[in-house]
Amino acid sequence: MTFDAATMDMILKGIQETLYMVGVSSVLSYLIGIPLGIVLVVTDKNGIRPIPAVQTVLGIAINLLRAVPFIILLIMVMPITQALVGTLVGSKAIVPPLVIAAAPYIARMVESSFKEVDAGVIEAAKSMGAGTFQIVWKVLLPEAKPSLLVGAAISITTILGYSAMAGFVGGGGLGAIAINHGYYRYELGLMLVTAAILVIIVQIIQEVMMRLSRATDRRIR
Repeated sequence: MTFDAATMDMILKGIQETLYMVGVSSVLSYLIGIPLGIVLVVTDKNGIRPIPAVQTVLGIAINLLRAVPFIILLIMVMPITQALVGTLVGSKAIVPPLVIAAAPYIARMVESSFKEVDAGVIEAAKSMGAGTFQIVWKVLLPEAKPSLLVGAAISITTILGYSAMAGFVGGGGLGAIAINHGYYRYELGLMLVTAAILVIIVQIIQEVMMRLSRATDRRIR
């Protein structure tokens, strides 16, 4: 195939839509996922404020959402998507299902990062009279920052993968180009180009997050 001006414009638009979907969804997912992860850690039986009932109910709800394949979840939440953004097609319509799918995943990533923090540091903060909020804000978050950034690299690239799948149901971005113009129209070259761009985006995200993680890791200074 020939990459004329129209094709290049389509690819550039696809990149913009993909970055929009991934960027907005990642921010919203973290705004939901971080508090959920904090609650999971704090209310754990070995947490700062153990509340087993809350931990169990929240854990089950998160696991149920994580167990649903994204393509099925995307279809299931169409009424919510329609109510929130007023459409079921395009890049905006993919943001709600992306957030619903990614937030529970991020919550587990945050929980895992917090549980890596040395228990002795938390006990020291408790012995000095620090409250739950102070321990979370001044101990858990700073100590877990490198791990959180590594988790962010994994989470954001997962969201990127979800956004590409959304092309099957009217979503925009590079995934839609690969499916609608590459696969269905047998344009192998275009499909390979969009796949290559997605790989490059993943590599950039990974490199940026890993550099930030190393920069904030006190253990290697």
